[in-house]
This record gives sequence, C-alpha cells and structure tokens, in this order.
Amino acid sequence: MHKAAVKARSEVRSKGQITLPVSIRKAVRLAEGDLVELEITGDGILMRPLRTIDAGQAWFWTQEWQAGERQASEEIRKKRLTPHKTSNAFLSHLKK
Repeated sequence: MHKAAVKARSEVRSKGQITLPVSIRKAVRLAEGDLVELEITGDGILMRPLRTIDAGQAWFWTQEWQAGERQASEEIRKKRLTPHKTSNAFLSHLKK
C-alpha cells in the first residue's frame, strides 16, 4: 500500500473515538465514510482499510476473471495481441 513506514499518535476520546492523522489517512488512501477492519493480534490492534465492491462489479474481482486479466496482461506485455483503435478495424482484422 505504501512504501515507507508512517507513524503517528492519536488519543482515544469519549465513546472510543480516535482521529487518524492526515499522514496515516493519505498513506492508506482513507477518506471520510470508508470502512476499516480491526483485528486483535499478538502485537496489538491491527487496522486495515476495508474495500467494498459494488455488487454490479463483483464479477471482475472473481479469481477466474482476475486470472484471465493476468493472462491478457502477459499477452500484451509479450506483444502477442494485435491492438485496434476502432471496432471497425477489429472487425476487419477478424475477417482476414
């Protein structure tokens, strides 16, 4: 998520509220309304940003689809694909 360790302090307030310092929020790209997951570990409390996926986009994040994305990226990297700027160019290529 971020390369350098970012440390900061925050005070626990009434009702258990804490304010995450700007440096921490920026490092993990947290914004108002984002969810976080809390876990008690042997070292203390671990807090992770919890990313939710819109139900209409969930298919993209399945293991199968992501495997296909990785394969396509590899094919592109190895220049095994023919890019087309327009749908007509693509269809003309298919007819050959």
